[in-house]
Amino acid sequence: MTADPEDRALVARALSGDQAGYAGLMQRHRDAVYRLARGHVGDADEALDVTQEAFVAAFAALARYDGVRPFRVWIARIALNKCRDWARRRAVRRFFTGARPIDEALDISDDGATPEEALASGRALARINAAVAALPATLKDPLLLCAIEGMSQIEAGAVLGVTPKAIETRLYRARAKLNEMLRD
Repeated sequence: MTADPEDRALVARALSGDQAGYAGLMQRHRDAVYRLARGHVGDADEALDVTQEAFVAAFAALARYDGVRPFRVWIARIALNKCRDWARRRAVRRFFTGARPIDEALDISDDGATPEEALASGRALARINAAVAALPATLKDPLLLCAIEGMSQIEAGAVLGVTPKAIETRLYRARAKLNEMLRD
């Protein structure tokens, strides 16, 4: 698991002040960071905010990127930290305002579906997103990294600081928990 030479070159350009270096890094990794955030927070708009926060933090700390590990692993770790920050802020807001979770308001439609099909599809997707978002972080993080982001267990272990075997176990438990939650 080594760093991508193109990412290393873009980091070097960004550190020298070349805006195209920043843009290139963002273009290469924004979709993956967004998908990770979307899976973690369960809301598309909030995921955009978390994605933006992750890139702002990454670019502010770019000088600390070591260039040995893949940039994708480094930015995924930052994104997960931002997701956790978001969850803490959300818990505090919910405590003080008694607000209902944003996930309950999701309604995603399919352009080709009838209104009834779109409603059923949106409810099913919202239910799945809510179930994934309800998983404990120890199960949710490996699931999102491996199943959604397509990382190997070795890469996910590097992001989370655990062994690949621990990732394998957590993936098994996450899938079992999701099956249990979605069985009804």
